Amino acid sequence: MAKSVLSEKHFHDEAAAYRFVEKRVWPDGPVCPHCGGVERISKMKGTSTRIGAYKCYQCRKPFTVKVGTVFEASHVPLHLWLQAIFLMSSSKKGISSQQLHRTLGVTVKTAWFMSHRIREAMRSGDLSPIGGEGKIVEADETYYGPVAERQPSKQRKGRPFSKKGGKSGVGGKRAIVALVERGGNVRSFHVAHASQVNVAELVRHNIDRETKLHTDESRLYTNVGGEFAAHETVKHSAKEYVRGTVHTNTIENVFSVFKRGMRGVYQHCAEKHLHRYLAEFDFRYNARMALGVDDQTRADRALKGIVGKRLTYQTAS
Repeated sequence: MAKSVLSEKHFHDEAAAYRFVEKRVWPDGPVCPHCGGVERISKMKGTSTRIGAYKCYQCRKPFTVKVGTVFEASHVPLHLWLQAIFLMSSSKKGISSQQLHRTLGVTVKTAWFMSHRIREAMRSGDLSPIGGEGKIVEADETYYGPVAERQPSKQRKGRPFSKKGGKSGVGGKRAIVALVERGGNVRSFHVAHASQVNVAELVRHNIDRETKLHTDESRLYTNVGGEFAAHETVKHSAKEYVRGTVHTNTIENVFSVFKRGMRGVYQHCAEKHLHRYLAEFDFRYNARMALGVDDQTRADRALKGIVGKRLTYQTAS
């Protein structure tokens, strides 16, 4: 029987967990998070000393590998953090706070906060355009969850989308715009309103101009599409979904996994947290098995993103 990844020592032993994280955060040796120094740093010893504690004799401040990361000021043992990262990284559609609470033995509140900190670690800081010469990027928008205040429709001169004025129709839902490079990465954005101006700005800033842009017949992309090497569309209203290599099936699949995860696993998401959930699903898609990334490698990638991303409970809630 194959050995389970979760049986590794760093998932159960606190000292091993610190060593595991240190190798990934400090591949060339300890770095003081207070002054940035790399010299005159010594590991603190003694029975009363915290595990993994160091002291920098340049600024004379103690620190551990948790300082300056999403783990900072957390009382949760580091080996439980590593378990949580692996579970969130290896699950196809996410893992709920209730499940983390039962698996890790922490409170639901703690599990919820841990989840949001890990999503921050998963968030990509890459701002370089996707696509390029000879490549195809699909763009589309979808709507998920009710907004606090319905967006008025310019076409309907501010009148509600539904006869009863409820939250049906896109005016009552949260808008999401996503861009996916075929065979590559996806980027998803929550916008207050999916207008021509908003969508065009996202497309311009995130897609290389030498790219072939594929969309549906939405007028949101009509003007900005002319700025790229080619702009091909499929007409879903006429039941046209594929025309040769022209389609938006890749981005539709991304939306499908996202919505199944949100409805089946997370069930409820406040609008102010939607961007973090999008970052989580983008992260897993961009480190998928089809690109040769296994569960452990994906978890390691998430761990590399912990540095410089503090998130307090007050800012998260």
